[in-house]
Formats: sequence, structure tokens, C-alpha cells
Amino acid sequence: MTATTDSPVVTPDASRRGARRRRWWLEVGWKYPLAAVVVFYAAFPLAYVLSASLSPSGTLTGSTQLFREISAQNFSALGDTRFWQWAGNSLVIALSVVVGAVLMGAAAAYAFSRFRFTGRRVSLTSLLVVQMFPQMLAFIAIFLLLLTLGEVVPALGLNSKLALICVYLGGALGSNTFLMYGFFNTVPRELDEAAKIDGATHAQTYWTIILRLVTPILATVALLTFVATFGDFILARVVLTSEQNWTLAVGMYGWVSDQLNANWGLFAAGAVIAALPILALFLFLQKYIVGGLTSGSVKG
Repeated sequence: MTATTDSPVVTPDASRRGARRRRWWLEVGWKYPLAAVVVFYAAFPLAYVLSASLSPSGTLTGSTQLFREISAQNFSALGDTRFWQWAGNSLVIALSVVVGAVLMGAAAAYAFSRFRFTGRRVSLTSLLVVQMFPQMLAFIAIFLLLLTLGEVVPALGLNSKLALICVYLGGALGSNTFLMYGFFNTVPRELDEAAKIDGATHAQTYWTIILRLVTPILATVALLTFVATFGDFILARVVLTSEQNWTLAVGMYGWVSDQLNANWGLFAAGAVIAALPILALFLFLQKYIVGGLTSGSVKG
């Protein structure tokens, strides 16, 4: 007499499906919960700021419950301040720095990439070494320099937007040149030689051929420079002393610098509007960013 067992019979197909499911979770599936955590971590501060901007209470403690009260009071109150004047100052300064940084960085990178001259390697090494020092060390020197320079040329002294633009251009030149230099090296030199045989000058080759081929790195440098300049606080606070010349970062800081009278609702509304130019520029240039960053960084 033989004993019978009631254990379920596992078919080969079910075993293969289970193996495929486990392999999918090990290779792909774990990325979905991780991505959900990252998205929540990145989106929650934005949702909190948006909720605070729509809350009429003007305090952070009143915004603990997201979107409990919705009002456009803070946005309409921005018109009673110098917000739009500060926004105009920030845009003028940031766009001027972007144009100058791209043109200066591209010209310097093209020279280092295409021409061989005495001191070329030393200059490249010096640019790299200078970038290693934190910019915090230069604030006192910049203040004293502008203070002295303003006695001779008032337009380049303290409380001058032109002076602040010049300071930003000088600070960004080294890193931008190094970033662009790697990308310029990827453009074949045969293009320069072919253009020269056809009778093109160095300027024609540079403006009509090379710059069109390096558009990704130009867009990347423009975006990074705009974001850094538009959101800078310390340099703008040191250089710009009068309220009508302040940028958004400096002016809006005044709304929350006093803990007893801090208006966080107005500050959050201003922050939401201030993020729009950066968001629009990022969406417009995003197709160039990845290629520009990787190509410029790995071949430098």
C-alpha cells in the first residue's frame, strides 16, 4: 500500500514566470519605488512654497496644512513693493552676464583649442588652480577694489550694476573657458583647414562654422551662468547698496530678515514668480544640456 501526498504541483511555466518576475524586480522593478521617493523628496518643497504663497496668513506655521486656504492676496501685494523693479534688475544683470560670459568663454576656449602660443599650458593650469579657491575669499578684495575704483570711475564703483556685471564676468571666465575648451577640442581641425583653403578668415571660420557646431556647450554655459547670476545673493548684497538697484535675492531677503515681522507669504509668492524665468530657460535649452555637460567635462 503506497502513501499519497497533497502538495501542489509546480508546473515548469509557473516556475519560469516566477524567475522572470524576480529578475525583473532585481534589475528594473526596484527603480520605481526609488524614483517615487526621489520625486516626492524633490516636489514636496516646491508644493510647500506654492502653498505658502497662496496662504493669506503670511506665516509658515499657518501653511503646515497644504493648500488649506487659497488666495491671490500675496501675489497682488507684490505690486505694492519694489518686486518688479528688482526683477527687472535681476534680468538685466543676468542676461548681460550670460551674453558676456558666453562670448568671452567661447573666444578664450577657441584660442586655447586652436592656437599654440607661449604660455598656453601655464595659462590653462592657472585657470584650473584659480578655480580651486573658494569665492568667499574674494569678497573683501572685491569690495575694496570697487571702493577705490569708484573714486576714479564712478560707473564701476560700489552700487553700480555695471560693476556687478564685470565682477560676475571675471568670476565665471575661468570655469566657462575650461568647460568649453573640452568641447572645442571635439570639433575636427580639418574643418578649419578646409575653410582656410576656401579663403575664409579666422573670424569667418569662428563665427560661421565653429560656433554653430558648439551650440550645446554654449547653451549649457548660458543656462548655468543665468541660474548662478539670477540667484546670487552675497556678491549682489556686497556691491549693490541702494534699494532701487537691488536684485530679487537681496530685496526679497529683506522681507524675512526680521524674524518678528517676517512676511513669508509675500516671500513665497515672489519666489514662485522668480522661478519662472529659470524654468522657461531650462525647458528651452534642455535638449542641449546633457550633451554639453558630458562632452565638455570628460575631454578637458
